[in-house]
Amino acid sequence: MVSRAARNRNVSTLTGREAAPRAEHRPVADREDPADASEPDESADARQNRQLTELLNELRVALPGVQMMFGFLLAVPFSQRFAGISSTQQSLYYTAFLAAAAASVCFIAPTAFHRIVWQRGAKGRLLGVSNVLAIIGTVFLAAAITAVVLFITSYLYGSSWAALAGGSIVAALVSLWYVLPLAVRLGAYH
Repeated sequence: MVSRAARNRNVSTLTGREAAPRAEHRPVADREDPADASEPDESADARQNRQLTELLNELRVALPGVQMMFGFLLAVPFSQRFAGISSTQQSLYYTAFLAAAAASVCFIAPTAFHRIVWQRGAKGRLLGVSNVLAIIGTVFLAAAITAVVLFITSYLYGSSWAALAGGSIVAALVSLWYVLPLAVRLGAYH
């Protein structure tokens, strides 16, 4: 393997001038950090455009799953076996249904907001409101996922297994969706 110094000597020999050193590979800073907010190469408008693109891409990942869950939940009451579920299972089902609907509303709201305030100089407010809606949407999605797991496990295996499965999914969701990101944000986890 040829060293960088050797490559630079070879290039300078061939071209008659010294080769510019290559930039070292380093991780890209998260420009959302306050310390990087005033990057000289990114204007405030460019930063907001990038943040909006990132937010919309994140919502594109979450929304299809929520909509698919909501679609399946729409069909459940029309199956023949739905009439035989307990009142607790009906409550779990309805909780999942409402939570999936609320998550859909929160994840779709930034699009409607963007269309209404588009070209009105409100991109900063759009980002702030959309960020809050996306976080609230994940809370509703976590509730929907938990209620679906409880409902299905209760139906298939009974309430003891449902409690175990529900507790496990809540622990996983809270840990991975909220505790870990907050730990990173607060600097407790590097």
